[in-house]
Amino acid sequence: MKNYILITSTLLVFAFTNAQNQEKLDTIYANDHKNVALFFPEAINQGITGAEHFVFTYNREKQQHFGLLQAKAGKESNLLVIGADGSVFSYILKYKKQLSRLNYFIAKKESIGKEKPVVRDSVKDENPQKDLSSNKDHFRRFCSYLLSIKQRIGRIKKRKHGIVLSVDNIVFNKEQLYFVIKIENNSSLDYDLNFLKLSNETRKKGKKKSLQRLYQQPVFKYSLPAKIGKNQTAKMVYVLPKFSLSNDRRAVLELNENRGERNLKLKISHRFINNPN
Repeated sequence: MKNYILITSTLLVFAFTNAQNQEKLDTIYANDHKNVALFFPEAINQGITGAEHFVFTYNREKQQHFGLLQAKAGKESNLLVIGADGSVFSYILKYKKQLSRLNYFIAKKESIGKEKPVVRDSVKDENPQKDLSSNKDHFRRFCSYLLSIKQRIGRIKKRKHGIVLSVDNIVFNKEQLYFVIKIENNSSLDYDLNFLKLSNETRKKGKKKSLQRLYQQPVFKYSLPAKIGKNQTAKMVYVLPKFSLSNDRRAVLELNENRGERNLKLKISHRFINNPN
C-alpha cells in the first residue's frame, strides 16, 4: 500500500511539473542589463518589436534558432517572430527590473499560425509567373504589416518648401530590404509626384572629387500615390534586393514634383543600410 501511495505521488508530481513546463507562454520579461535568450524550433527569418525600447537581435545573414532580447523601462509592447518555415510566434513584452528567467525554449505548438499556407502539388510547377505572383503576394502582405506598426530605425528626414520627406524604417526580410517612406505635404498646394528614386553615391578621394551615382531599382512598390493633397501625409514602401554600402558611400532618396520645383534629396547613412531592423 505504501509503495502504491509513493508511486501515485511521484506520478502526480511528474504530471504537475510537466504541465508547468508546457504552460503556454504569452509574456516575456526583459531589462537593460541582462540578455534574455529565446530559442525557437525553426531558424528565425524575421523578428520585430513594437516599440524602440525593446530590442530583439538575431543573425540576419546566417539564420539561427535563437535571438537575444533586451529592454529599457517603458510601456509594454509586443514581439513578432517569423520562422524559416513561415511559422508565426507572437508575445507580449514587459520590462522588469529583476528577472527570474533568462532562457525561453519555445515549442513548435506555440506558433499562432503560418505566414502563408503552403500547398504542394505532386506535379512540378513549370510556370514562373506563379512564383512571381507568390513573391508579390508576400511583398504586399509584409508591406501592409510594416505600415501598421510604429517601429522606427532613426531620424532620417529632410524639409523643404513645406514638404517633409522621411524614411521611418528599413527592414531586412527574405533577402530584401524594405524602405518605409513618408511624405508630408504641409503646404497649401497639392503635391503631384513625378518620381521617387533611390540611389547610392560614391565620392572619390583625391584632388579631383567626382560623384558617382547608381540607381537601385525596386522589385516592388506599395501604396505609392500619384498626388498628396495639401496638409496630407502619405506612407509607402519600396522593396529592393539586399545591398550594403561601404563607409565612403551613402544612399540618396530623391523626390521630384511633376511640373513644379519642390524637389528634395534625402541622404541616408551607410549605417542605416547595413544595420536594418
